[in-house]
Amino acid sequence: MTSLELHDITCAYNSQPIISQISLHVHPGEVLALIGPNGVGKSTLLRAMARLMRPAHGNVILASRDIWQISARDAARSLAFAPQANSEAWSATVEQVVSLGRAPHRGWILPLTAYDDQITRQALEQVGLTPLRDRLSTELSGGEQQRMLLARVLAQEPSVLLLDEPTSHLDLKYQTDILSLVQRLAHQKRLAVIVSLHDLNLAAIYADRVALLSKGALAAIGSPVEVLTSERLTKVYGVPILVLKHPLRDIPFVLPDIDMMEKNENGQ
Repeated sequence: MTSLELHDITCAYNSQPIISQISLHVHPGEVLALIGPNGVGKSTLLRAMARLMRPAHGNVILASRDIWQISARDAARSLAFAPQANSEAWSATVEQVVSLGRAPHRGWILPLTAYDDQITRQALEQVGLTPLRDRLSTELSGGEQQRMLLARVLAQEPSVLLLDEPTSHLDLKYQTDILSLVQRLAHQKRLAVIVSLHDLNLAAIYADRVALLSKGALAAIGSPVEVLTSERLTKVYGVPILVLKHPLRDIPFVLPDIDMMEKNENGQ
């Protein structure tokens, strides 16, 4: 099974550091959630992990090898990255887009085999897009595009899965369906999964560990119970946050502390 390690990663745009000196390790069989306010570098960190952005400093280690010492195709056979959905979709059918996930195994020229077709359709079924497989990707909603991108990376059959806000644009049903699927793949298929999330309660429910980013640095990493504390979240997010015990599970339940916010607004 394949693990992913980050050693002292620093990434910059135009010589301005976005993330600085981040080290972490995701193990086969676990889901690690990246959380933190907008602009702290979650997407940048995922791009560095996915070999899409070369770090200014540090190393990304995939299966005991520096990811930049591996060819892009070889890396893609083990590691798959699903970015956030956007409006720039190809004029191809949903099934054709998802089948592109087989490219690291088949190349761009060789025709798809019966096995490739089977894996593509299985990925469509897993994300609930089988009824839309013949629709043009340009005709999909934002949430449907998000599920299509996830199906494409599942078709890669990766051992390391990187997901950037996979629940964006999705309603509650598909948020829980997708994250349940991701958790199940990690635990049953021994995938190493890193997923960025805005919803702290979804992170608490579906992640085995949580990495909290603040101002481009790693503020805390550990179990949801260890990381999602009222004091720490209030400091990082800049608003009063209340953390209670979930009524059904032994996990944190996070919500804004409205009473404290109103007191602050009234100068009390």
